Amino acid sequence: MITKRISTAQILSNLQAKVDRRDPIMISSAGSGLVAKLLERAGSDCINTFSGARLRANGMGTMSMMWPILDSNRQTLDYTREDIMPALEGKAFVCACLNANDLLKDMRMVLDDCKRMGVNSVSNIGPSISYVDKDSEIGRVIRSAGISLDNEIEMLRLAREEMDMVSIGLAFTMEDALQIVEQARPHVFCYHAGTTKGGLTGYDKGLTIQETADETEKVYQAARAIDPNVILVAHGAAMETPEDAQFMLDNTSGHGFWTGSSTERLPIERAVSAAAAEFTSLKFNS
Repeated sequence: MITKRISTAQILSNLQAKVDRRDPIMISSAGSGLVAKLLERAGSDCINTFSGARLRANGMGTMSMMWPILDSNRQTLDYTREDIMPALEGKAFVCACLNANDLLKDMRMVLDDCKRMGVNSVSNIGPSISYVDKDSEIGRVIRSAGISLDNEIEMLRLAREEMDMVSIGLAFTMEDALQIVEQARPHVFCYHAGTTKGGLTGYDKGLTIQETADETEKVYQAARAIDPNVILVAHGAAMETPEDAQFMLDNTSGHGFWTGSSTERLPIERAVSAAAAEFTSLKFNS
């Protein structure tokens, strides 16, 4: 097996071409090779890999990755190399979502491993400290242990400035978003409005799609004031369906969207449940 590879220059050229044409950029998460193959064939520009997607594919909630039950970076790199890369035809590029706060690893070596397998893009969501409320006790305890957004920014800067990789920054709050855009200058920034609702393991933050768009647009405007060239994409909260994503495109000034559960967990739940229900309804002729 020789996996297809897409260079950093080609990735950036492809993304900029879509921005120039006003075609929405689509970034999608995949926890298995089959999902990655289907997403690429459907036209997704980027396949994201991260431990949360792998856990989600096994029926757990995405946030299971926040609990220390696994080596997040090892999980991500292993299944990216063994499951995702061999499944793709080289039309979509792969972005590895890494844990930059892995205190047992030199992130330069982790990025080297990514590049050796043909992954020329990374993000800071594997997981990110931005998931944790700053004013919570667990947030204060985690930061006192040296786990910080600064480490994620340092990784994104290393990827872009020294390793010639496409950097995709992500944050859950305005404060974290501005810090990442200003200090890391990622090629792409995604505002994560909250865990996607719906299905067996979704979480409803309580935002409507209008509120999701309004909150996202505020971050977009602030980020663009710092870096007019940053590519902006939306993710999460009430953006559950294609109609929701269209609403985001119509009501924000971004360049596209990032789908996770919307094109992975939720469709699988629906399709398998429906097919299984048909089979389990079968009866013997009396």
